Amino acid sequence: MSRLTFFLCALLLSLPAFPDTILVLGDSISAGYGIPSEKGWVNLLQQRLNGQYPGRYQVINASISGDTSAQGLARLPGLLDTHNPDQVVVELGGNDGLRGLPLSHMKDNLQAIIDLARERGADVVLVSVSLPASYGTRFNQLFEEVFASLAAVNGLPRVNLGFSLLNDRNLLQEDGIHPTQAAQPLLVDAVLPALIGDEST
Repeated sequence: MSRLTFFLCALLLSLPAFPDTILVLGDSISAGYGIPSEKGWVNLLQQRLNGQYPGRYQVINASISGDTSAQGLARLPGLLDTHNPDQVVVELGGNDGLRGLPLSHMKDNLQAIIDLARERGADVVLVSVSLPASYGTRFNQLFEEVFASLAAVNGLPRVNLGFSLLNDRNLLQEDGIHPTQAAQPLLVDAVLPALIGDEST
């Protein structure tokens, strides 16, 4: 066997037979509202993974602007059938909060999403956002507690893409809700460790 053949065989053996599939089930934050889609954090996540782990991960963006937790739950079975993901990033609930929908329903929907994904063998990463201060301290606190509780009860990694991360007004669009293009790499920085764990260090 020539050295070149040996090298190529070793390289092929070192690569996964199929890349790990990461399904992002989200709303406008993950769909890239108000910016070019290729500049959104999900696309940048794929680029980052390609650079660090060539051929190892495939990211599927199944995010739709305006989706609530109920709409995401309704879409999930078909997405699981189609993509059979290894990991599911759940970035939903912001529109529930913005529309003043019952937080108990949001929590039930998110729990059902978590259960469905896990039943299919997928790991889940829970991603939350912050609501504007105009919604009131109490409602914002209750909204935050839903995600904290879900993460704790289910033993999930949780990432908050809210105002604690985007604490510069220049990182938010004029609506004060959606991240700007400049903010997208920060979102990748926040989510990536939850997906690949110790490999990110």
